[in-house]
Amino acid sequence: MTAVSTDLLRRFDVPGPRYTSYPTADRFVEAFRQEEYVHALDQRRSGAVARALPLSLYVHIPFCESLCYYCACNKIITKQHDRANIYLRYLGQEMDLHTAHCGTGQVVSQLHLGGGSPTFLSDDGLRELMAGLRRGFSLAPGGEYSIEVDPRTVNADRLAVLAGLGFNRLSFGVQDFDAEVQKAVHRIQPAQQVFALVEAARSLGFDSVNVDLIYGLPRQTPESFDRTLAQVVQLRPDRIALYAYAHLPERFKPQRHIVAANLPAAAAKLSMLSRSLDALLDAGYVYVGMDHFALPSDALAVAKRQGRLHRNFQGYSTQPDCDLIALGVSAIGRVGATYSQNAKTLQEYYDLLDQGRLPVVRGLALTRDDLVRRAVIMALMCQGIVLYESIEQGWLIDFKQYFAAELSHLHEMVEQGLVQINPDGIEVTAMGWFFVRGIAMVFDRYLQADRNRERFSRII
Repeated sequence: MTAVSTDLLRRFDVPGPRYTSYPTADRFVEAFRQEEYVHALDQRRSGAVARALPLSLYVHIPFCESLCYYCACNKIITKQHDRANIYLRYLGQEMDLHTAHCGTGQVVSQLHLGGGSPTFLSDDGLRELMAGLRRGFSLAPGGEYSIEVDPRTVNADRLAVLAGLGFNRLSFGVQDFDAEVQKAVHRIQPAQQVFALVEAARSLGFDSVNVDLIYGLPRQTPESFDRTLAQVVQLRPDRIALYAYAHLPERFKPQRHIVAANLPAAAAKLSMLSRSLDALLDAGYVYVGMDHFALPSDALAVAKRQGRLHRNFQGYSTQPDCDLIALGVSAIGRVGATYSQNAKTLQEYYDLLDQGRLPVVRGLALTRDDLVRRAVIMALMCQGIVLYESIEQGWLIDFKQYFAAELSHLHEMVEQGLVQINPDGIEVTAMGWFFVRGIAMVFDRYLQADRNRERFSRII
């Protein structure tokens, strides 16, 4: 990857969305509630094509035993594990309400448990959850069934329980192996603990192991992160998710524990990203896009090569644009041409379910323009290329006419070597991948009229 100049950084390192969806979740409206969501579920059940496609499921487990200062997730810090028993009971009610509308036994090809820390649940709690999911849905053989794992909450025996429950993919939250950085973010977990768990996961036959890393944390330097990268390369997980830390203490209270003066400067963050790319590519990883790397044999890298890569609320995915049913507090789903989000607090989530209502409190019904722009943005984020003919045939538009203003706005990025505009389409350059979020932002109709972009993280 070519070095990025400070001038490019100054011009294009701006706040912007991560585009795990388009329109982005901040565009959801409270006028979209249970009634609109139920209508989308009913439409899916009555549509032969939609009904035949497999589902994705996401289950949010909000509990954590301790607070990580960098965290921007919806979580509840508690050591009272009996709270999870109550939560599981309400999750069961939410599953029953879903199957009442979309039918029992819908085929699921992808399941992801996120949080919080899903491994906050006891082994019995995880068994209860999986039994409930299997009663309501049909988990397809060979599907992707993943769970986020806090290494501090599991051992080899617990990993064996996860394998027995049908999970075939694990994601370990590592962030950084440096002891000073771990202390600064209040998450102490020795490297040898993670190495032992990954070795155990391999012996148990998990299909894929992912490791999450974060650059831009307090007390990190390019040199200290090099050492973490060297350990990760030695660990050799199948996938690596490399995220930029977004310091937004006005939005996320835990981040107020972080001393801003201890954060690396923008140039140091860029150096970490550039050196990470070099280190991981040299180690044989495929740069899937923006924040994901994978070994060439991993399904994510294969999907990238074959042009089948997709992006959803969990990041890059091998799954096609299938409907996503989201369960649990704050969970975001997608059914048909709609997005929906559940209540963000346990009390409201429980209250709505006690009323016999699905706990959807906001969402969005996408317009035709939303769908066209989503196709363009996702092509940029996943393949790095937009072919005019593909969009024109799919949406019956004249691309150059429909996006005349956007193509004009891309000219500066063309001049800076971030994008190429060819007779057949638009292509992101190797340099442009640093700024792919900024390129996608050009096609975001909502963002172009929005002057309040500071609520987003910066794109580097």
